[in-house]
Amino acid sequence: MKSYTADICDKHTNEVQVLDPILQSFGGVSMCHGKIVTIKLFEDNKALVELLRDNRGDGKICVVDVEGEYCAVVGETLMGYAYHNGWEGIIINGYVRDTHQTTQIPVGLWAKGTYPYKSQKKQAGELNIELNFGNVSFKVGEFLYADRDGVVVTKENIVL
Repeated sequence: MKSYTADICDKHTNEVQVLDPILQSFGGVSMCHGKIVTIKLFEDNKALVELLRDNRGDGKICVVDVEGEYCAVVGETLMGYAYHNGWEGIIINGYVRDTHQTTQIPVGLWAKGTYPYKSQKKQAGELNIELNFGNVSFKVGEFLYADRDGVVVTKENIVL
């Protein structure tokens, strides 16, 4: 059974946070949902590479907040890691590249936009912290639902 974000908002009005319309889809699937894992980066995607490459996602959604200059933190290589390790999707308050390839990989990918310059290796990221952007608080263990209409977050899994 598919549950679209609009239907979730209609049925669970008081239980959802709705992300401002700041992200676009660049992945190979048009909808995804799963438990949230968070990571905060500053112009450096090394921690994200390690997370997606070395850890099973098992249907989870990786929410990424990127501070700093324009740079892409996800491209075809990281999407490949996400796919092979069972990640359902990646939500990025930042930029992506290699979108000709990322749209062919069956993992959800939402980001602010594209930028061809990749991240530089400057400093480590912070894993499993609360992130706040687009009028939503993203907490580890809560649930995220994304599709063409938008992104919503709930404390509990409301879709079985």
